[in-house]
Formats: sequence, structure tokens, C-alpha cells
Amino acid sequence: MSETYSNSSEILNELKKVKNLLLEKEKAFEHLFESIHPDHQINARNLIHYLTLRTMDIKSLQNGLHAFGLSSLSISESHIMGQINAILQVLTRRIIHEDAVCTYAYARQSVNQKINGLFGPKASKKHRHIMVTMDSKWLNNNEKFEALLNVGMNIARVNCAHDEPETWSKFIENIRLASTATGIPCKIYMDLAGPKIRTILKDKKAITIQKGEKILLTSKSRKKGSGLKYQLVGCSVKNLTNQLKPGERVYFDDGLIKSEVVEIIGDFAVLEILSIASEKPRLKHGKGINFPDSVLQFPSLTKYDEECLPFISENADMVGYSFVKDKTDIQLLRETFGEMKKPPIIIKVENVQAVYNFPSLLFECMKDELAGVMIARGDLAIEIGFEKLSEIQEEILWICEAAHIPVIWATQVLENLNKTGLATRSEITDAARSSGADCVMLNKGKNIVKTVKTLQNIFGRMGNHQYKKRFVFRPLTIATKFIDDSAMEEVSEETIVQTES
Repeated sequence: MSETYSNSSEILNELKKVKNLLLEKEKAFEHLFESIHPDHQINARNLIHYLTLRTMDIKSLQNGLHAFGLSSLSISESHIMGQINAILQVLTRRIIHEDAVCTYAYARQSVNQKINGLFGPKASKKHRHIMVTMDSKWLNNNEKFEALLNVGMNIARVNCAHDEPETWSKFIENIRLASTATGIPCKIYMDLAGPKIRTILKDKKAITIQKGEKILLTSKSRKKGSGLKYQLVGCSVKNLTNQLKPGERVYFDDGLIKSEVVEIIGDFAVLEILSIASEKPRLKHGKGINFPDSVLQFPSLTKYDEECLPFISENADMVGYSFVKDKTDIQLLRETFGEMKKPPIIIKVENVQAVYNFPSLLFECMKDELAGVMIARGDLAIEIGFEKLSEIQEEILWICEAAHIPVIWATQVLENLNKTGLATRSEITDAARSSGADCVMLNKGKNIVKTVKTLQNIFGRMGNHQYKKRFVFRPLTIATKFIDDSAMEEVSEETIVQTES
């Protein structure tokens, strides 16, 4: 593509080439649209246009458009073809009439319709949807629920990994009573626990470890090890450790302990401890385990999750789906609901496979009338690396905007303020960035009312600024992988393991 453009004719020719390529790719992926819900037909095509555009380096074209005072396509994710046509109309001075094109006006209507359908109406244009995780300590405090609604909460999160159906019922009852008292509607979001991969230690007692030490990890129920004189650590997910390979990383306790697989001996993985970020070199029972380099085969829907579905079907407005890896996981959840009423599915992006299969996950979601995405930044940061998190969370926001799929921004938003009553400067900046999402999730905490109020205040201040930044397009790994994979197959093991650093 030309580095400079001396006149509008050159820009016109380049823009026509781009448009023709987008139309070619739309036709190539025509088979995808057959099973898409009618409400997603136009935005599904827009998603293909956007993904195709993001396989290209159009910086020069953008600079040329900008120099001529035209849209540089930098904030047109939701209506790519409509924006290209609008520019062509200016350059050619001809009106373009094309059917089923996602225009700016259509995109605004479509996005707002899907956000409101999923999360309910916002209190004002400056407000964002705020989800708060319920705490059983609040059950005898009706004023707490009313206060949360009054300061801006409009989605209550019930985590099925904790408590029991009786407590969940009390949460929902209190929320509905508070909603009636305040006149403020509130949606119920219920999170499936998913296959939590955690440490299992003998008698639940912590073990002391050192850098350079080797330990044994196993997912088999055995009291004794393999004969090697290493400390034994159990894993809560069965038939997992024999899927590991030498050289793959294994993280414990939210990434505080880093190890690497040295060798596999039957059902045991020998791990070498590479680093310990904690002040106390101890590994405790029930701590999370992450395998960022490994392609593991286990269902995202557990037996416990299946037992929760009747309650969720009857009470929830949305269901959060943990550890989604590919589109078959979404299909499995639909099939398991069966004849039960199925609330809209929110897929949680928290592992490498979900990132690289993300476009196909969205197309699977678009078979339903309503769906959403949660950026679960806790596990995701460990899986992809903390340095890449800022980049990946932006890519997810852009791609979801192209698909007109609402996004929930989650994990440790204003966490220090929530726990201590005092916010750090960095978390205020992070909270401001979360305004690019459609909903923000807060964890439970003793200062939760103050935290919700602060977050809405930040949203009010950011409301007039968030579209002023001018972005420059470059190729995205996620988009390139999807568009170039003409067979529409899920990401291979090699693709995941060889993730660019």
C-alpha cells in the first residue's frame, strides 16, 4: 500500500480495494450467517468486515484520510462498511444505496438495543451498568441492598461457587424487595462455578517450598507418590497432569509461584519451582493452578454446574459461563439446559484458548438473541502474561464492538478502595479505562457502597472524553488467525503453545 497520497483519487482507489476485499471475505464466510439469529445478521457481517480489516496494515490509508479531513476508520468498529461508504460518497459525490449495510445509525440502535436487552436501561447517558457480587454478610441488612441500588448498582452477581441455593434465594429476594422499595430495576446474574483447578494437600496443610526445588503434581487420588522423594501436591481436576508436557509452565496461587514441567512419570508431573513472589515460601491447600502453555481436555461444564442449572433457569436473567475454550462448550451448555428456560449466556474469557478462538465464540453466541462477554482479567492475566493483558483486553473490546456484543469488565476494579476505603492512583486510572466496556463488575467488600458511588462518578467524568482518542490500525493476531483459517477449525495445540511473546 502506498506510503503517501498526493490526491484524493489515490485514496479513492485504495479505499475501493479495501471495500472489495471486505465484500469478498463476507461472501467467503456466507455459510456462517445461516445459523445466526435474525437480530445479529447485519452485525455478524460487520464482524467479518472488521476482522478482515484488522488483518491488513492500513496506517498509510488512515493517514491519508486524516490528512484530507476524512474519517480514518479509527472509531468505526461497529459500522465498518457503512463508514467506508460514507467516505466514498464524499469522494465520489454520489449517493450509495446498498442493502443490509451496517451504518452508523443502525449500529448505534443495534448496540444500545442489545446492551439494554441484556443489562436493562441505564439511569442516564453518563452512567454505566455496574454489577456487584453479593455477600452473605449483607443478608440481614436490607438497607445495604437499597443503598447499592441508589448509588448505581443495577446488576446483582450471585456466584454459584459459594454458598448454597437457600442463600442464593435470599439474595434474590432481598434484591427484589430493595428494587420495589427504590423503584430501581436490578438484573440477576448467576455465575457457574466451572472446573476450578486447585491444589489438594494432605490434611489441608500448607507446605514450604524453595526456589529450585522439585515437587510432584498429580490429579490422581493417591496417598503415596511415584517413589521419588519430592513433596506431593494434588490437583482437583482428574486426568489432567498426564496431559502436560516438559517445558510447559505451571503457576500456583494467582501466579505468585512459577514452576515448569521437568518430566512426566505416569500420572505425576515433576515440576521445578522457578520463582516465588510471596514473602512466605508456602503453598497452601485450595489455591488456584494455571497452565498457560498447555492444551487441556476437560469439560467447561461440571456435574455441579449441571445441578445448578434448574435454579439458574428459574431465577437468573443471565448466566456466566466459566473457562469457555471453544464453541463446543457453548453448544454443550445449550444442550444441557434442554427444555428449561435458558437465560442469555455470558462467556468468560479467562484462558489462552478462549482468546485465540474468540471470533468463533462470538459467532456461536450470535445464534442466540442476547449474549455477552466478560473479560475475566484475573486468570486471563496469568494465562497470557500480565504484560499482554492491556493489549488483549483492548482487542476484546474492539472485536465485541464490531459484533455488537456487550462486554463486562471484571476483576479487581477499585479493589483497594473497596477493601480499605482508600483508592490507589493506578486503580483510578484502571477504573477510568473500564468505561470503554458496557458493564463493570465489582467484588464484594466492606466499602462497596462508596466504591459503586466512586465508580459512577468516574464514569460521569469520562463520559465526554472516551471517543477523543484516535487509534491507528495494525494487524491483530486474533483477527488474522480467524480470517486466514478458511476451514473454520478451532485453534490447534501448536498455535496456542507458540503464542507470540
